Amino acid sequence: MDYYYSLVSSLTPTQCIMSFLALLLLIQQFTYWNKKRHLPGPAFVLPFLGNAISLVCNPSKFWEDQAAFARRVGISANYVIGKFIVFTRSSELSHLIFSNVRPDAFLLVGHPFGKKLFGEHNLIYMFGQDHKDLRRRIAPNFTLRALSTYLSLQQIIILEHLKRWEKMCASDKTPISLRLLVRDMNLETSQTVIVGPYLLQHARDKFKSDYTLFNVGLMKLPIDLPGFAFRNARLAVERLVQTLAVCTRESKIRMAEGGEPSCLIDFWMQEQAKEVAAARAAGRPPPLHSEDHEIAGHLFDFLFAAQDASTSSLLWSVTLLDSHPHVLSKVREEVSRIWSPESDKLITADQVREMNYTQAVAREVLRYRAPATLVPHIAVQDFPLTESYTIPKGTIVFPSVYESSFQGFSEPDRFDPERFSEERQEGQVYKRNFLVFGAGAHQCVGQRYALNHLVLFIALFATLLDFKRDRTDGCDDITYSPTITPKDGCKVFLSKRCSRYPNLSLE
Repeated sequence: MDYYYSLVSSLTPTQCIMSFLALLLLIQQFTYWNKKRHLPGPAFVLPFLGNAISLVCNPSKFWEDQAAFARRVGISANYVIGKFIVFTRSSELSHLIFSNVRPDAFLLVGHPFGKKLFGEHNLIYMFGQDHKDLRRRIAPNFTLRALSTYLSLQQIIILEHLKRWEKMCASDKTPISLRLLVRDMNLETSQTVIVGPYLLQHARDKFKSDYTLFNVGLMKLPIDLPGFAFRNARLAVERLVQTLAVCTRESKIRMAEGGEPSCLIDFWMQEQAKEVAAARAAGRPPPLHSEDHEIAGHLFDFLFAAQDASTSSLLWSVTLLDSHPHVLSKVREEVSRIWSPESDKLITADQVREMNYTQAVAREVLRYRAPATLVPHIAVQDFPLTESYTIPKGTIVFPSVYESSFQGFSEPDRFDPERFSEERQEGQVYKRNFLVFGAGAHQCVGQRYALNHLVLFIALFATLLDFKRDRTDGCDDITYSPTITPKDGCKVFLSKRCSRYPNLSLE
């Protein structure tokens, strides 16, 4: 004992610190190995940071490496910012996670530090009957009547932005990068569809600025201190939700007065006004989830889902149509049979449904380049994922929607819209591998809206414009921003294809 005491007392402060850090390193390494067990993944990880640096600096390679680790057994492990993570490549294992979002299994978080960033009032954090009741109240937002209203708003905004992009190209005679332009178009579309007339122009400008801060913070280390991007993003979300709460309040007033719905929040508040009136007449308290701030949190969830994933899909549709001219030709032929720019009429919901081939192209874009590649969950309890491996409590689990899309389908590495045709019906045969909109109780409520938006964009872009990608080495490589986009931001040359642009307006 005296020997050990004299040995410790002889150490310098620096040696003590180094010894302590070495001990922490060993403890953390053994903890990682104990949780990892036989799973493939990095053998050694840095203390606390783990592989966070490689994740932030090159997320594409990080997730490619995780998929490579998981290729043999369907799952792999890693360690990031003090968190043990499990990556699932197997579609069946991903389904198992999606179908077990409940208080004693998995919590859907949307982002590894999502609850801190998105706030408490978010549909993805809800379970059971409470979750079912809220989805029931949300259902009127996506009826055929509501979707038809959105269709008109969507294409008017798309048209105005296409005209603007074509003018930019004509004046500069140089290619333009579509990534930020498409993002801005989608932000305007989302704002207009979700809260419509309640968001005035000065509020829209501030909204755009705050949403940019949010986007940047999504891809940074979760350091919640002044001056850091994550803190800026969290505060931006708070301001965005406050703005949406004001819009909610104004919609409630207008719908209670008998106004006609003109946007998503109106359809929602119209039904809620009926529920509130019925509760008041029966002497009951107002229905749950009817507070302005809580509804605003859910609206932000819709906005996020409609914005970033859609930006990704629209950019990939341009890239893939350019590299597959026979597909582009078939889209143009189909659209010309159903709708003409010279008609000066809006494309109707029935006409969108008639565009079978364009619908197939949209679905193949989503399969081939799933925009939100991963759907993070947290294990609330130890969960037996396979016969030989139990996910430890607190693990962040990443089911890979992207990897699932390349399983089962015939020649999955080939862009082939015909796979979704009536003849081949691979969309039905391999339905369990098509996880773009998730699965289980938390499957995306707005998937029909998202598909309509993509189909409208493809139809209008292909019909009204001629385009050519400014191709360079690696331009179509995948980058995260935060959903996946072409590495070069999708640079294109644009020119007018139609004799004149249609004059579209709400009737």
